[in-house]
Amino acid sequence: MPADRSFRHAPALARLGLAAIGGVALAAAGPVRAQGVAADWVLAALARPAPVRTDFVELRGSPLLKAPLRLSGEYRRPDADTLVREVRSPYRETTTLRAGEATIARDGKTPRTFSLSRVPELAGLQSSFGALLAGDRVGIERSYAVTAAGTRERWTLTLAPKDKALAARVRDIVLYGQGAELRCIETRPAKGDLQRTLLASAALAAKPGSDAKALEALCRTGAR
Repeated sequence: MPADRSFRHAPALARLGLAAIGGVALAAAGPVRAQGVAADWVLAALARPAPVRTDFVELRGSPLLKAPLRLSGEYRRPDADTLVREVRSPYRETTTLRAGEATIARDGKTPRTFSLSRVPELAGLQSSFGALLAGDRVGIERSYAVTAAGTRERWTLTLAPKDKALAARVRDIVLYGQGAELRCIETRPAKGDLQRTLLASAALAAKPGSDAKALEALCRTGAR
């Protein structure tokens, strides 16, 4: 697969790696209080070992669609070296990152595999995921400028790509969380519509008939 075609999967692969750390609320260091949050605290709260799995609901906008496409399924990190994104509705597709390769398998089609080393930007994303899973801020900041805001009760962590090639495609990635739970990821492409993925309790709270506004509220402020 040519590098330029491979890179169109970058936003989805970014969400795949980030979502692999969601879905399991770890005990934070002490009770969660309404105090300012630091990036180091968020990273420590999100770091977790495999295996991990979480449900997701994703909204994918397109100028060709009257309404955002709604995908649902599961993210899995079965071991330290493997990340899986399984779409179950409205179609079935599985994306697997393992051993420096990405494999995309869709029902009725031949699986496609390409090496992340052929696309340096994607290889950078993969290494950043490992640093995020380890709570390694130094490693993350090799690829992203990291900014935290909010409180430990409700926070955001913004990752802005430093690599010019990636920044030309992805403006930033914003993680939304409550306490030690990552609930939502918003990816803003340099061009096109924002991509939103609800995780864990936010995904479970998303009703089949929920519109985009309701899902945005679940992402950013939680259920009321």
